[in-house]
Amino acid sequence: MGKNFGTFAARWRVPMGFALGIAYLVFAQPTVPLLAGGALVALGGLGVRAYAAGYLDKNRSLAMSGPYAYTRNPLYLGSLLIGLGLVIAGGQWLLALVFIFFFVFVYGPVMRREEAGLREQYGQAFEAYAAAVPLFFPHRTSIDTSSEKFQWKLYCRNREYEASLGYIAGVLFLTLKILLR
Repeated sequence: MGKNFGTFAARWRVPMGFALGIAYLVFAQPTVPLLAGGALVALGGLGVRAYAAGYLDKNRSLAMSGPYAYTRNPLYLGSLLIGLGLVIAGGQWLLALVFIFFFVFVYGPVMRREEAGLREQYGQAFEAYAAAVPLFFPHRTSIDTSSEKFQWKLYCRNREYEASLGYIAGVLFLTLKILLR
């Protein structure tokens, strides 16, 4: 998959995600145990995203501390966990396969495309960072030697609260779907 697919994936990932979300809402068949387990997995992903957003100062500095010291893409890792949690909660395993396919074939190229921009913007600093920290699945040890701390202002500037609202809406919808059966 080349540069053109990465551009296509970046441009269409949100509309395709909404289409997948609509299919999910129609076909999900939650149960109380699946909703409870899936909501916990998704909540963990929400926590990863929130933690990452508090260290990300987009287009101003290269994030290498906090969760970025373990993985170069903690926001996407959090998104994967949120998606998997909601798929578990929805109880439709075909939707799980579609979600995994979507994530791999859309977000994989998006991550590579974003990395190309970071290489261009930060040069050797990014190369050294990329050599030390994995693209997606985190290291067990941190490269973090900075004194940087989580910043609520970055969390807010990155509008990460929107993911929390989406999580709440998804859990409420699945709860209503259970109650109205």
